[in-house]
Amino acid sequence: MRRDELAGLTRTRLTDPAAIRKAADARPRASSPVGPSGKCFIIAADHPARGALATGGDPMAMADRADLLDRLRTALANPGCNGVLGTADILEDLLLLGALDGKVVFGSMNRGGLAGAAFEIDDRFTGMNADAIARMGFDGGKTLTRIDFHDDRTAPTLEATAHAIDALAERGLIAMIEPFISRREGGKVVNDLTTEGVVKSVAIASGLGSSSAYTWLKVPTAPDMERVAAASTLPMVILGGEVDDLEAQRARWGASLALPNVVGLTVGRSLLYPADGDVAGAVDAVVSLL
Repeated sequence: MRRDELAGLTRTRLTDPAAIRKAADARPRASSPVGPSGKCFIIAADHPARGALATGGDPMAMADRADLLDRLRTALANPGCNGVLGTADILEDLLLLGALDGKVVFGSMNRGGLAGAAFEIDDRFTGMNADAIARMGFDGGKTLTRIDFHDDRTAPTLEATAHAIDALAERGLIAMIEPFISRREGGKVVNDLTTEGVVKSVAIASGLGSSSAYTWLKVPTAPDMERVAAASTLPMVILGGEVDDLEAQRARWGASLALPNVVGLTVGRSLLYPADGDVAGAVDAVVSLL
């Protein structure tokens, strides 16, 4: 990002904060949550607000906001990348930069479970709410819903997630729920990525809220994705997470996309910070799967 662009963002925030809402009102919206292929590809960038800045072995990789915005703009410039997922601060920057025109936009809702915190499993809703998502003309909200059967702080997060699903559905907005069965190992929250663990998380998340009419599920790649997909009729998008071998993971994503209720991919760090530094190339390789 050029120095004058970065200065312009700060100047606008300082002297004309109403410009953010004006940009949102003027933004051309996407006509559908999926692209021409019938699938969606959403680039994810809601990690920093949870203090999760590390990727590719660099503990502060996502700490440079100008660099992150440049990488996001590169991804969004590809017509096959039809949307973005982020917290309000990142989405507002992208709005002011004109990078969200015609894109599907999801606001991240609960970022209170800070990475590495003693209270991490208590993932309170500290991000966007349904009112704000609707007011900004975005398409839906996303929640991280980790379920630890040995931590009673899980229950309030489940309840809050159900309320968020209801609030979004009342406004005709998508609720993208990212569920995991989780546990503590050596003081660290670890997600169960076995087929059985992912299937169980899908079953629990599918039943949250008064209606699932607008609910999507954001799930990891498990060893047997056919069993995962069979656990619910809800639309599913496959998440990225930390990927060591992008080419091998790309093959797994391709196999998952062939399943009838897998409607797309929601990938972030592995494409925004590829090992070779070629963001455009990494995004293009995933777009080709669609």
